Amino acid sequence: MPLVCLTDFQAHAWEHLSKSTWDFIEGGADDCCTRDENMAAFKKIRLRPRYLRDVSKVDTRTTIQGAEISAPICIAPTGFHRLAWPDGEMSTARAAQAASVCYITSTYASCSLEDIVAAAPRGLRWFQLYVHPNRQINKQLIQKVESLGFKALVITVDVPKVGNRRHDITNQVNLMQNLWLKDLGSPETGNSMPYFQMSPIDPSICWEDLSWFQSMTRLPIILKGILTKEDAELAVKHNVHGIIVSNHGGRQLDEVPASIDALTEVVAAVKGKVEVYLDGGIRTGNDVLKALALGAKCVFVGRPILWGLACKVADQLLRSIRT
Repeated sequence: MPLVCLTDFQAHAWEHLSKSTWDFIEGGADDCCTRDENMAAFKKIRLRPRYLRDVSKVDTRTTIQGAEISAPICIAPTGFHRLAWPDGEMSTARAAQAASVCYITSTYASCSLEDIVAAAPRGLRWFQLYVHPNRQINKQLIQKVESLGFKALVITVDVPKVGNRRHDITNQVNLMQNLWLKDLGSPETGNSMPYFQMSPIDPSICWEDLSWFQSMTRLPIILKGILTKEDAELAVKHNVHGIIVSNHGGRQLDEVPASIDALTEVVAAVKGKVEVYLDGGIRTGNDVLKALALGAKCVFVGRPILWGLACKVADQLLRSIRT
């Protein structure tokens, strides 16, 4: 049976993944209100079609941070891709390269950064950073991704503490015990560390700390997790290069706005000074269109990429969103 829409990929992935893995991918924070609202909010928006336009030739190409992509649909950072397929992030990188779109690699990748780059050497890659309490580890990672050819640094700002993900609390040990983070080893020993022994994300990170990161790299810095006018204005004030409007797929703080509902507020606040992107709830081409119409330069897709990996057809999944 052909897989023709993301719902088909979701159903196929559910059949092939273990319960604990499925819970990890699909779970949200607390009652999952925001996770579900991310999708429901798109359905409340109606299109106003205009006809008698020449659409015999359509060009979906655009640019993000000056780099061309084939369509404004890219891959959001999600961790532990080897849960869905043995090649993990290497397969994801190959799919992104084949589709000529950007792939944001997570700090919590289950493949080494070197292997990911080797799998798709011509791909457009950004790196997502969870700020570690040890500044030396942050410095080590930033220098590594810059040397490996990553083109932007995406700092996640909405995880001062990990969200209350109830399924993860139940399943964590069984799910994570065999996964190792290749790029979060001690700078002294170079050892990898298992997920369940990871040091916490730095809860003290503040706006004033951005200057330290800017001093460490020439890469454009993008903040992921902005939902309000006030924070968007501060992002511009602190000279970031882009904003990803995101609520972490509803996995962090429950009962915050759906990403698409926060988008117009953020777009209005930045006044065109930085590029604005969006993730959360994208499931159809219509969803992409709505986000672009409301001011997003590009959208990023998270959970569906893992469904595609479970089906071993991540590149086909990207095509299905475009159509």
